[in-house]
Amino acid sequence: MIPPDSASSVPDTQDSHPHRLGLFGGSFNPIHNGHLAIAREAHAILALDRTLFIPTGDPPHKQDRALAPTHHRYEMARLAIADIPGFELSDIEILRQGKSYSIDTVRELQRRYGSETLLYSLIGLDAFLDLPSWREPDALLAACSFVVISRPGQSFQALATLPFLRHISPNQLAPLDTGTLDRLDLPLASGQSIICLPLPPSPISASDIRHRIQHRTMLANLLPPPVESYILRQQLYRGDSYRTHI
Repeated sequence: MIPPDSASSVPDTQDSHPHRLGLFGGSFNPIHNGHLAIAREAHAILALDRTLFIPTGDPPHKQDRALAPTHHRYEMARLAIADIPGFELSDIEILRQGKSYSIDTVRELQRRYGSETLLYSLIGLDAFLDLPSWREPDALLAACSFVVISRPGQSFQALATLPFLRHISPNQLAPLDTGTLDRLDLPLASGQSIICLPLPPSPISASDIRHRIQHRTMLANLLPPPVESYILRQQLYRGDSYRTHI
């Protein structure tokens, strides 16, 4: 049974600065050291007070991909971040009935935390380029800032093709791709921002981990030890029901 949401408390409003809450959603199928490295770097660069890990329940954009059962993915995420200060876990999407959309999650978190909390959604560049196809993208852009993180084979210059960033020149984005700029904030009319972070690419992928487990090959340094132990103990990702293509 999944325990109650560990991050549902309202932040202390006595602080002299707005509470800065990072949102790190994903299937975490399974969560791995690459996820943790990205979250740590973004947490530090953005001076976040907390980073909330949000495992997906029934993600509308991944209908054709087999996921481990939600309670296993939730437990693996809990084990992975248990001893990391500032990292917390939310079951907000796992407990939602039916399809789970990002705008629903953001609105619920706004309700829980109030206007004194600033939301920063961490997302890979490849996924962010699909934002116009998401439910209510304009409302999402008005509700939180997006922290767009580099992905192998993707160019930040592609952001200039998005309808809400057509005022940005590809030349402004090019230094992110060449490594001569380590951050670029793109303000939006809504008052939110698109924050571009060209972090070092992670060589670790969940699909490769699943493939290794299925074929009984080495997992050294890919997973937090408690997560690796949990996967082996529960015998996850060993059958045909877990496809290894992502």
